Amino acid sequence: MFEIGLLNFSIAASCAFLLGVSKSGIKGIASLIVTGLALVYGAKESTGILMPLLLVGDVFVISYYKRHVQKEYIIKLLPWMVVGVLVGVVGGNYITEALFKYGMALIILFSVGLMYYWENKKDKTIPSHWTFGGSMGLLAGFTTMIGNLAGAFSNIYFLAMRLPKNNFIGTAAWLFFLINSFKVPFHIWSWETINSKSILVSLQLVPFVLIGLVAGVFIVKKIENESYRKLILLFTAIGGVAILFN
Repeated sequence: MFEIGLLNFSIAASCAFLLGVSKSGIKGIASLIVTGLALVYGAKESTGILMPLLLVGDVFVISYYKRHVQKEYIIKLLPWMVVGVLVGVVGGNYITEALFKYGMALIILFSVGLMYYWENKKDKTIPSHWTFGGSMGLLAGFTTMIGNLAGAFSNIYFLAMRLPKNNFIGTAAWLFFLINSFKVPFHIWSWETINSKSILVSLQLVPFVLIGLVAGVFIVKKIENESYRKLILLFTAIGGVAILFN
């Protein structure tokens, strides 16, 4: 069992709460959650603790937003994400933490800048070329395997598709439920980050995730679509900067 003090448990519980809030709609804060759990449990070990919590959040959001799923976007993005996960399983061992951190932060910030440009254009053309979805899918798959940080790239993709907030949340939930389920065997047998000890820790944090999920649903209801888009862009940009200081 992981031996941690009250302060560290409070940090972990806060991260679990924020995970619930993030899953139920307030996207873009994943880097803060990943950083907090890594500080408490260690970078690699925390990925195994986080995985069951992500699945709990996915199942809740799938159930709540089941009428708002846009399957065509899942079909476009999922195959690329699967390839990205497989690249992450094999190639993750050969990439230094510094290269991953700075490279990802720069890509996120560049993408957010591009999205900001699109948001302020008079022409609201939706990117339709397969290379856009392919690149976002590959990056999302790779980063979700290495550090559970795919949210930035999926946020950029769904914002570019101009999905209303409920469709955004419901579609993202199904996408990540499928990809997180696909990742579980690698965490158990390849990286060995999910085990009996990590599952016990995850179970301790599940109540805080559930509280965050309910809080997130309440908050999202109060936000208009355009304000929601701006909020997600802002949080995604902050997350990109936060990675630099992880």
